[in-house]
Amino acid sequence: MNFLTVVWDFDPTLINIGGFEIRWYSLTWVAALLFGGWLFSYFCKREGKPQEVSDTAFLYIALGTIIGARVGHCLFYEPMEYLREPWKIITGIRDGGLASHGATIGILLGIWLSSRKNKVSVWWTADRLGIIAPLSGAMIRFGNLFNSEIIGNQTTMPWGFKFMRLYPNWPVDKVPACHPTQLYEALCYIICFIVLFLLYRNTKIAKREGFIFGAALVGIFLPRFFIEFVKINQVAFEEGMTLNMGQWLSVPFVLVGTAVMIWSWYRYKGEPVAAQSAPSVKTPKNKRHFKK
Repeated sequence: MNFLTVVWDFDPTLINIGGFEIRWYSLTWVAALLFGGWLFSYFCKREGKPQEVSDTAFLYIALGTIIGARVGHCLFYEPMEYLREPWKIITGIRDGGLASHGATIGILLGIWLSSRKNKVSVWWTADRLGIIAPLSGAMIRFGNLFNSEIIGNQTTMPWGFKFMRLYPNWPVDKVPACHPTQLYEALCYIICFIVLFLLYRNTKIAKREGFIFGAALVGIFLPRFFIEFVKINQVAFEEGMTLNMGQWLSVPFVLVGTAVMIWSWYRYKGEPVAAQSAPSVKTPKNKRHFKK
């Protein structure tokens, strides 16, 4: 049954000029940000929002994503090292280290700031970003696959991957096959994106402010929680933990997402408020009749 096993020896470097590298992983981040910006602009045009709303949201949320991902990794996974040498948060970025949970916190801050700047509802912005976030997450997980990182435990399943670059100079038959957890997550996120986008396009669920955002949190972090069970721990201190850091960080987002969905659903009982027709106002009849 091992005929499907993939021998993965992908070169993560796209271009190397004089020691300056451009990696496929970097391109997946750029693609996620640019496509996310385009999709948010589509939502704005579809709903009659000015272009300034899209431009401001892109700037704030892109910065929040990158800064949050970097700071989140440093504080969640290697706090002592970066507290001892905090400048490495910036200087060591080429060594890798970005956390999706930190990116989510940065995105939330970007949503709040851009909504205030644009004078639009925070929930309106959050719901549209909730559709975009799973697809962006899938693109970044493909970048992790190109880097042969965030891999799973060893497996005998036929679709296992042999990550050759993690075992330099080893013969292929000696390299263990592992779960391609990057693909597991990417597939879950793509499904989440498709479901949320179809709900947005074909139903009135978007009128229930906050529901799509809550569903996105659950759709992203609930699969992440379970996939962590077959994923190799990223740092040594996780070895003695019942749940690893990724799982502990996922739980609050799942709970918050569930609570937001429930709140949004019961906030608008029956037909959503935004879809209800305005109450009719009766015009008083003029009691005096004039005749020519």
